[in-house]
Amino acid sequence: MTEEEKWEAVLACDASYNNKFFYGVKTTGIFCRPSCKSKNPKRENIIFFTAEEQARKSGFRPCKRCRPDLLEFRPHRENAEKIRLTYDRYFGDHVQLKKELEKLCLGRNQIIQLFQHHYKKTPVKYLKELRIANAKILLSDTQNTILQVALQSGFNSISTFYAQFDRLVGISPNAYRKKFSVRR
Repeated sequence: MTEEEKWEAVLACDASYNNKFFYGVKTTGIFCRPSCKSKNPKRENIIFFTAEEQARKSGFRPCKRCRPDLLEFRPHRENAEKIRLTYDRYFGDHVQLKKELEKLCLGRNQIIQLFQHHYKKTPVKYLKELRIANAKILLSDTQNTILQVALQSGFNSISTFYAQFDRLVGISPNAYRKKFSVRR
């Protein structure tokens, strides 16, 4: 492959050339994959490498945007997993959940789209399922009041808790506790 073909692949951000070569930008000291979406550098500032190690040995560091140092770079999947882990950890605390999601530096719509694409459900539906699953555990394993269970599971009102629990489980929280409590 000629340098001109490589340059054309860089200008086109052509992912089919990824791992076939890398390019370094002399002015920044950074090396990238051909598919990198960063601003196109000037041609005279480019040097091509056949391998990541060659770029590193020449004193270049990996781009933080296209991550040529990773075998497989899928930022959307990684972000979706971070979102899900945040939901899993903070579903019961609305304030902390909001703070942790803000730390991800993703917009609200981006969070919704990423999550729905990777998990085939909306974040709202996922949070409801998490909260109901937690409530079911608390109802069967503790003597907490229904209000305590609702609040510990992330519901802001008892009426919302009752409505969502009945809709997803098919019976009321009280009936669930009577049927499945381990402390009968």
